[in-house]
Amino acid sequence: MARIKDITDYLDELFPKETAESFDNPGLLTGLRDKAVTNVVLTLDVTSGSVLKCVRENANLLISHHPLIFGGIDNINEENVNGMLLSAMIKNDITNYAVHTNLDKNADYSNSILAQKLGAAQDSIKILDNTSCGVYCELKEGLRLGEFMKSISKNLDSTGCISINNLDTPVRKVFVQGGAFDEESIESIKESGAEVVVSGEIKHHVTLLLAHMGIASIIAGHNATERVFMENLCEVLKNKFPDVSFTYDKGIEKALI
Repeated sequence: MARIKDITDYLDELFPKETAESFDNPGLLTGLRDKAVTNVVLTLDVTSGSVLKCVRENANLLISHHPLIFGGIDNINEENVNGMLLSAMIKNDITNYAVHTNLDKNADYSNSILAQKLGAAQDSIKILDNTSCGVYCELKEGLRLGEFMKSISKNLDSTGCISINNLDTPVRKVFVQGGAFDEESIESIKESGAEVVVSGEIKHHVTLLLAHMGIASIIAGHNATERVFMENLCEVLKNKFPDVSFTYDKGIEKALI
């Protein structure tokens, strides 16, 4: 029978914690590794909905992208949301393990997957020099910006995208970065010839800077762009551990634990 440690050791191999950003806090956040496991839930964020999913599914491992704990904590006070969630996981014997920026930096399991989801030709995907995260790619066919935005929303099953740019702008060369856009990548993106940046979040002044450089930008949603990473990881783990049940949960159900 598989143990939690078998799964977390495998995650450590794919996404070494030393590759995470200094502000990050991936790894074991609650519970123990040395326990048998039969059911696992994956989610983008630890929410009352995802914890309730674990309770309902009798899952004792919750793998999240975003760590619930950043830096030190003063208490586990059940009168605030984080305290309630941590307490609920401890009470229900749920081990929580996070893979965050260490997953983001392994493009084969993050932004390359997202780029393909957005219509990129697989052989065009590459990592640019001097970028910590994200990939350059070329779409299988050129589109107008507005058409590309509609395609993104459909492919990511999201409610829509935002852009400040002319919707008739032709695009084919794309820089893709799920989650929040790293402004330090701008110079490399400019040198690559990318015509548009697609990210989950881009600050307004950054969209203006990109526009000044002749680069359009599309804000596609933090959740929508990074959900793809965890949905893909769920399938990877199913293949690696066939005797364990893995479920992806959107974690949006409102629930009281």
